[in-house]
Amino acid sequence: MPEVVFSVDQARSMRDQAHPGHNRWHHAIPAAATVRPGSEFRVECREWTDGQIGNNDSANDVRDVDLSPCHMLSGPIAVEGAEPGDLLVVDILDIGPIPQETGSVPGQGWGYTGIFAKQNGGGFLTDQYPDAYKAIWDFHGQQATSRHIPGVRFTGITHPGLFGTAPSPELLDQWNRRERALIATDPGRVPPLALPPLEQGVLAGTLTGAELDAVGREGARTVPPRENGGNHDIKNFSRGARVFYPVFVPGGLLSGGDLHFSQGDGEITFCGAIEMGGFIDFHVDIIKGGMEKYGVTTNPIFMPGNVEPRYSEFLSFIGISVDHDTDTNLYNDATVAYRNACLNAIEYLKTFGYSGEQAYLLLGAAPIEGRVSGVVDIPNACCSLYLPTEIFDFDIRPTAEGPRRADRGSCAVSS
Repeated sequence: MPEVVFSVDQARSMRDQAHPGHNRWHHAIPAAATVRPGSEFRVECREWTDGQIGNNDSANDVRDVDLSPCHMLSGPIAVEGAEPGDLLVVDILDIGPIPQETGSVPGQGWGYTGIFAKQNGGGFLTDQYPDAYKAIWDFHGQQATSRHIPGVRFTGITHPGLFGTAPSPELLDQWNRRERALIATDPGRVPPLALPPLEQGVLAGTLTGAELDAVGREGARTVPPRENGGNHDIKNFSRGARVFYPVFVPGGLLSGGDLHFSQGDGEITFCGAIEMGGFIDFHVDIIKGGMEKYGVTTNPIFMPGNVEPRYSEFLSFIGISVDHDTDTNLYNDATVAYRNACLNAIEYLKTFGYSGEQAYLLLGAAPIEGRVSGVVDIPNACCSLYLPTEIFDFDIRPTAEGPRRADRGSCAVSS
């Protein structure tokens, strides 16, 4: 096993670890460990909400989750010799749930998928599904099943939802300026257009006092992806993947977490993956001056891993950039098109007895494939959603006999 450079006791909050992690992006957060180029090491991670979600049949915990301390990140890890302008080469060697543990913490043999309430984060389909729901998934080696979505079993493509490097002071200021400008266009929107810095719930490693307060005032929230990487939620950041992260500060300061047992493209319910704590093994190296050499200035690039489920048959759903509720055409809007593809898949699954909420949760957790199929045939962008048929224990393909409707139980609901 590689050397553990960031350890986590899953019985304790991230705040109470021997070396606490952090939940904001800021250049002043000190490194928790330093590694050399060419080294291999392990980072242990808490589940992204720091254990606020339980293995039960109520979604009240999802409804009431406090987002101010999220995400709980492990790190930062400094890499010797990394300088601004370099590319940090990060190989994912291995990743998984918490080893040899079962218990009450996500990752100890189970994980969850949640639909977040519109008033507290929302999701891709928040106007159609504004309330909180949850599904618990049990892990069976590489596969997952759920008592809340019966009739389904699939192999996960395990990956980190969030990893990135620390921003420079200038880049952090840029993030804050542009996101505040976006918020100002509709400051009362629910859910909000973006999340500005927030002093409540801030954690910045070992920083205390005035230094911690400064991170709270200035530090960027970890919810979106940005130039440094961050919360990409790309399911193909799996075993064998290689990611090239831009370096903005000395040492790079690599941090991350938000591990997922499985996820569909888009993570559409907000915490639409199967969320868990666990471990991730890395190899790191440096390409000196790599940002200029390869024109990598605004986002990382990556090579997908070669370990993923081998599903060969799909039922695909298509969406176009039309608001069908108001019969309004939008111009080449791929977001609306993919939303319609998701809604079309949900309506189809409902004919087999699933509730809309169960189908929505399933599309967030299962290894569906989302594709931008066409953006040139004006006015309608076309997106498609590929649903593996083999994950079901019954045939979901259309036939002359019609859908095989059955009692499919219920997901966890909020009171």
